[in-house]
Amino acid sequence: MWSLPRGLIGAVAITAVLAVVGAANGMHFSPWAPAQKIDEIGGNSVELNTSALDGCPIQSPDGLSLFIASNRSGGQGGLDIWVATRESTDAAWGAPQNLAAINTAADEFCPTPVRGNGLYFVSRQFLAGVTCGLGDIYFTRFNRNHGWSEPQHFACAPNGPNTALDEQGPSRAEINGSEYLYFSSSRAAAQPGGLVNGDIYVSERLGDGFGPGVAVTGLNDALNDIQPNVRKDGLEVVFSSNRAGGAGSQDIWASTRAGTDDPWSTPYNLGTAVNTAASESRPSLSWHAEQLLFGRAPGPEGSSDIFVTTRSKLEGGGS
Repeated sequence: MWSLPRGLIGAVAITAVLAVVGAANGMHFSPWAPAQKIDEIGGNSVELNTSALDGCPIQSPDGLSLFIASNRSGGQGGLDIWVATRESTDAAWGAPQNLAAINTAADEFCPTPVRGNGLYFVSRQFLAGVTCGLGDIYFTRFNRNHGWSEPQHFACAPNGPNTALDEQGPSRAEINGSEYLYFSSSRAAAQPGGLVNGDIYVSERLGDGFGPGVAVTGLNDALNDIQPNVRKDGLEVVFSSNRAGGAGSQDIWASTRAGTDDPWSTPYNLGTAVNTAASESRPSLSWHAEQLLFGRAPGPEGSSDIFVTTRSKLEGGGS
């Protein structure tokens, strides 16, 4: 949702980079199709985007719930988490409903649903003696009989992933029998203290929480690298960055690796099918990685709108 200016490169150069990186890292998907505004597709609710800020989109693993963050009217205050649902993965999305049991008068954003009815999210709610800084990562779980559990706040650095900055884009991955949480830490220009460029970190599960964040080698540069989302097999990551070589402001970038013990490839820009001179942010891959959701600010309808693009798994492309 936050952006900084940067230079432009041509579409031909972007396409060439994508072709080289894709071949080098054994990608088994077609290129991303031109992104579309989600409320203009296949009978989806027109309320998915509004004149307010709508972003942080991500599907649940079963593809039946769509979580977003929005400061539209009818919420608890500031950014809230909202959820749209559908009857099947072929059906259209309904109108988003406010997740009132989780939201507060502060900002709640970057929702990340996981299997088992769990939800990671970020909140800027200040709780004396508990919170670490601007926006911290929490976890809650839904029970059909009892509703949403009391959100669990993860520990502050140096023992845990939360810091005095804004944590964003939590993304859980199970790799080689261990559980990891990818996320970024940064501060937007409008927040106290001015801009701190973001970096991407990973934290390993320790007991009922996560340990300290460790910067992810190969994904970060000197500019603003934020909001990572890791494919379920741990072999692809998408994130938002304003590094050199993009279309303008924040863009969606990706990186792959051949195995979970291998280094990440040099990040590559997803090109003009996805990125524009506006700011693209908080990308997320669907469970089978054939759909990419993200926010764009400014949007054609509001201060930020939700977009979606798709790709196809190529024959022999694996899982």
